[in-house]
Amino acid sequence: MDNALYVGLSRQMTLRRQLDIVANNIANADTTGFKAEQPLVRTEPRAPARTVDGPNPIKFVIDGGLARDFSQGALRTTNAAFDLAIDGPGFFRIQTPNGERFTRDGHFRLDDTGRIVTQAGQPVLDSGGAEVVIDPKKGIVEIARDGSMSQGIEQVGRLGVFAFADLSVLEKSGDNQFRNTSNQQPEPAPGSLLRQGMLEGSNVNPILQVTDMVEVTRAYESLARMMESTQELSRRTVERLGRVE
Repeated sequence: MDNALYVGLSRQMTLRRQLDIVANNIANADTTGFKAEQPLVRTEPRAPARTVDGPNPIKFVIDGGLARDFSQGALRTTNAAFDLAIDGPGFFRIQTPNGERFTRDGHFRLDDTGRIVTQAGQPVLDSGGAEVVIDPKKGIVEIARDGSMSQGIEQVGRLGVFAFADLSVLEKSGDNQFRNTSNQQPEPAPGSLLRQGMLEGSNVNPILQVTDMVEVTRAYESLARMMESTQELSRRTVERLGRVE
């Protein structure tokens, strides 16, 4: 295969990956607390497919990983007692069967035992790392901006908001949650506020994502045409050499 086709194919592979990421962003434009993603692309020098007059090595396009935008999404009012939004950096800490997870999705509820849990039934942890248990008989739960919870004049606990010095240690683990992939321990986020009766929306900008999708599609199609032209040129060259011989 011609070197130009190898280079074009490497770029097409990264464009397909980018298209998948853009499509996922658009699909999650209305997902609570979702953070937009974008691919990281780099070039890598490698030996050419065959020795020709030209650059050696040849630079191929390589998938360099994924970047995630952790900026704040817009807050919307729901007035639900256990809907919580984090105003500022940080995450809620969740206990799952696979270990602790972190999320910006504060669409919580009470289970049959009085625990504050996610919609999937996973317990939300307090500032000390313990499950949060409420006695509904004691009345309405009010959650202050610092996370402290009270029923009437009685304080019944404090929800935790945790931050990471390096957000790159967080890896998606499904259910709009992240897993800590390092030994770095999350620290309290004192500058962040909790907003009861509100949820944080996705920070995806649908218009920009659709624009990106169009640009990626056009780039892919342009590369496909270039590769077809290169193949046709090679075919004609071989045919002419054959006639000369």
